[in-house]
Amino acid sequence: MSVYNQPRKRVIQLIVLGMVSLIVVRLFFLQVVETKYSKLADANAHLRKVIYPSRGIIYDRNGRAILRNEALYDLMVTPANVKKIDTAYLCEILRIDMEEFRKRITKAIIKEGRVRQSVFASLLPPDVYGKLQESMYMFQPGFELVLRPVRSYTYGVGASFLGYISEISPAMLADSLGRYSAYQQGDYIGMTGLERTYENILMGQRGIQYLVKDNLNRPQGSLENGEFDTVAIAGKNLRLSLDIELQVLGERMMQGKVGSIVAIDPATGGILAMVSGPTFDPNLLAGSYRAQNFNKLYQDTTSPLYNRAIQAMYPPGSTFKPITGLIALDEGVITPAFGYPCHGGYAQCGRFIKCTHSNPGHAANMRTAMANSCNAYFMHLYRLSVDNNKWGGTMKGQAKWVEYLNAMGFGERLGVDIPSEVRGIVPDTARMNYRYRGLWNSCSEVYVGMGQGLLGVTPLQLANAMAIIANRGHYYLPHFVQSIDNDNSDLLKKYKEKHSVAHISDEAFNSVVLGMEDVVTKGTARGAQIEGVAVCGKTGTAENKARINGKIEKLKDHSLFVGFAPRDNPKIAIAVIVENAGFGSTYAVPIASILMEKYLTDTISAKRRPILQKMMETVTMSNEMRAKSKLDSLNRVNYTAAQGDDLLRKIIAN
Repeated sequence: MSVYNQPRKRVIQLIVLGMVSLIVVRLFFLQVVETKYSKLADANAHLRKVIYPSRGIIYDRNGRAILRNEALYDLMVTPANVKKIDTAYLCEILRIDMEEFRKRITKAIIKEGRVRQSVFASLLPPDVYGKLQESMYMFQPGFELVLRPVRSYTYGVGASFLGYISEISPAMLADSLGRYSAYQQGDYIGMTGLERTYENILMGQRGIQYLVKDNLNRPQGSLENGEFDTVAIAGKNLRLSLDIELQVLGERMMQGKVGSIVAIDPATGGILAMVSGPTFDPNLLAGSYRAQNFNKLYQDTTSPLYNRAIQAMYPPGSTFKPITGLIALDEGVITPAFGYPCHGGYAQCGRFIKCTHSNPGHAANMRTAMANSCNAYFMHLYRLSVDNNKWGGTMKGQAKWVEYLNAMGFGERLGVDIPSEVRGIVPDTARMNYRYRGLWNSCSEVYVGMGQGLLGVTPLQLANAMAIIANRGHYYLPHFVQSIDNDNSDLLKKYKEKHSVAHISDEAFNSVVLGMEDVVTKGTARGAQIEGVAVCGKTGTAENKARINGKIEKLKDHSLFVGFAPRDNPKIAIAVIVENAGFGSTYAVPIASILMEKYLTDTISAKRRPILQKMMETVTMSNEMRAKSKLDSLNRVNYTAAQGDDLLRKIIAN
């Protein structure tokens, strides 16, 4: 070899020698010095035990725990260690037969193999756990009881937004996008509501404990004094804007009724209460009977799993008139002094559409028309807005009108922090073209001016619209979670940002607000008056139609009320809808008023307690629906949250 290549040869030799030396040293360290991996690999001598963390607790705005944890136990099985046990006695305790026993053992082997633990019986009822614990020595080492924190709903309310947890499914674990890579079979995960939205916050981190086993596979203590154990880390707690007293009160008043209540703090966008009726005790979906109860709830004719506050779409009726008025004022097609000569109806679209009033002057200006809820006035305002010449045609005017609605949250998802919110329906040009095959004008959907026609809004959207009017032109995204304990992320940042809508003048807002105050002081919402508080509101009686046997039939109207209080520096905005209950003043007004009074004054006046009692006792649900529903009996049999009743008694007595 050339002398010139000698240095290169030595370099290569040194590199190879260095690499071999590193490998040898590392192997020596792992096999002789470091004992960790050899000890953990000794599966015959060590037991790996999962320690499940406590999920984060959820508190209301006043620091009361409304969703917490309780301890139940899973019975775990390691199939390879199940030898010479009294299977008949175990089956008797678990209330299963031998065929079911064999089926579960087979399932455990398929899922986790013969030498790994898997769930044999989950969330044991207290009586079963008690019997099993006494006799556990008879079934070891193949079976073991493992602590499993489960959810407990303190007051038995809030099912529609708190949500529930359930064991993660094989389909989720097999997700190709890897969204559930942090989970393993047997873990629980938030399925709906806040449990789902804030799963990563609430879930915590599981721990691992390694135990030494003797020659009979019995646990003898921690491996190396716990050197290799990892501690379970509890999930973070959520602090809500919710007022649990309002929630309990609202749910009790909606018993026997179909509809929804949404109350918002206009200053923050925080949701004070959200009720979807009929509802159920959320404890039904916690514990060992969760799957059984879920099936019953899912099949019930009243659809208690359906959150009407964010998923149901209603024609808003006259509660929409403040929106129509604001748009017309902002576009400049009218002034607050504009009046309309309504003589009992609107006849400018080739047909006579009745108004609820015929006395002269009931629509002399915006404030008066609002107080009297003149249909003709607001239909005319809609036409003036979309036919406004400055937009260059009705189609562009309609698009501009819908743009206003979108800015106020209609026809859009507001982004509330629970899943499954719907957009609602607004008469955009695409929808108008589809319905009228491209041939339409401002008379085609003139009814939307008074809140009927091609409109579908959610109770959340209506409550948010009231927050916009209460704030004179801005809002914050509606949300439940105000803060997260020990969290420095910007997860909640979007709920702190102010959203302004258009540049509507103070004069325009004042005109609408004063008209809404007149509705309460001398109009259809007199029942909403609260002593010493200036309340602004609007009733609605929304026409309700449904397709039955292929025909469109008119059903009993929905009862609606929207409002806020006080008029200046408002603290609460609210929307109440009671389906098939007639006039808005009959049910929606007293329900909303009682909730506003309770929130603003922290009491319910003596003269209004009979009204409260009536709202709690009155049933508006159809006899047919009630007869088919099993919800009442299900709630009675499984009811566990006595604190909800205790709290209600304190509210009434205060």
